[in-house]
Amino acid sequence: MILAAGLGERMRPLTDHTPKPLLMAGGKPLIVWQIERLKAAGFADLVINHAHLGGQIEAALGNGAGHGVHIAWSAEAMPLETAGGIAKALRLLGDRPFLVTNGDVYTDYDYRRLQPVLAAMVANPDRIAHLVLVDNPSHHPQGDFVLAAGKASLPRTHAAGRYTFSGIACYRPELFAGVTSGDKAKLAPLLIAAMNAGQVSGEYFSGRWEDVGTPARLKALDEELNGLITA
Repeated sequence: MILAAGLGERMRPLTDHTPKPLLMAGGKPLIVWQIERLKAAGFADLVINHAHLGGQIEAALGNGAGHGVHIAWSAEAMPLETAGGIAKALRLLGDRPFLVTNGDVYTDYDYRRLQPVLAAMVANPDRIAHLVLVDNPSHHPQGDFVLAAGKASLPRTHAAGRYTFSGIACYRPELFAGVTSGDKAKLAPLLIAAMNAGQVSGEYFSGRWEDVGTPARLKALDEELNGLITA
């Protein structure tokens, strides 16, 4: 699943008329970079949710055939937050563990790394989530979670050792069992409860991951990628 239902408020005025996942970087929309990486890793059946100007995203990508994938759409009348959006899309995702990522970030993460994770989650029902953690960006220096012995958890103190949750993850549908389809729901409380039960694994990714959250960051990424393209 690619999450694409955010309002993109930090990107205004660019997102006043264009949904954030369709903003261009290096000659293609941000979400297309993600679709191409997922396809290269063997993930060709995609679910994408949308809300703000979501019709534009559907019009741009259609059923996914132009990118060699199949896209099913989960439309939200208003953004339902991360857990709410996933819960609404469960009818399209099925009853097996699935991968989730964001449609408005830029990363060189190899999604093939999650194929064996998903297989292991099928075999182990108690492993309800797996998170990809990255170094803390300058705009989020406090981080989110700690990683020890392959388990992700909340930090017990404010000491060093926190990482930032990239938004790339694998989940079992059961994580969202308490969320009513169509209701708003945040992801963090669900993850924290699962962490307290020892059900969340994690991994550290040291490569490129960028939250393209402001016009300035988008401009810098666009210039970098265009430079790579023309080099």
